[in-house]
Amino acid sequence: MINIKNRQRKIPVNTQQLADAASAMLLAAGYPDFDLSILLTTNKSIRVFNKKFRGKDKPTDILSFPYYPKLKPGQKIKPLSDDEKYLGDLIISLEYALKDAPATWARPFREHLVALVAHGIAHLLGYDHLQDNDWALMQEQEKKLLQTVK
Repeated sequence: MINIKNRQRKIPVNTQQLADAASAMLLAAGYPDFDLSILLTTNKSIRVFNKKFRGKDKPTDILSFPYYPKLKPGQKIKPLSDDEKYLGDLIISLEYALKDAPATWARPFREHLVALVAHGIAHLLGYDHLQDNDWALMQEQEKKLLQTVK
């Protein structure tokens, strides 16, 4: 199940479309029965999380908190119970994403929001972008996830 909480009021977002996109991505990744939580928030709120968990006192577009932090890219999760069918949490600043979509990525906001979810899910699946070769592998995973969204 995809659990989305929208904790901001300024930017309208279709949470059902976002949940449907995330569900399609989890299906494509081989985890259709796993849960995922997404918190939609403000720059002020994500800045607090970014400072607390990454030591960076500034807002960002997305933060990922994996349930399986030691998972390697491509490694399959083997839950021992239904309670372990959880990928993790994503926190997205809609303010940051709205500004960043046309300025940095030259794409519409909705498309950018879906791309952020793909990026976050890739992180939850063990991918990162610390090194150039890691970045290429992660981009490949994100493209696979995005291809499933209509």
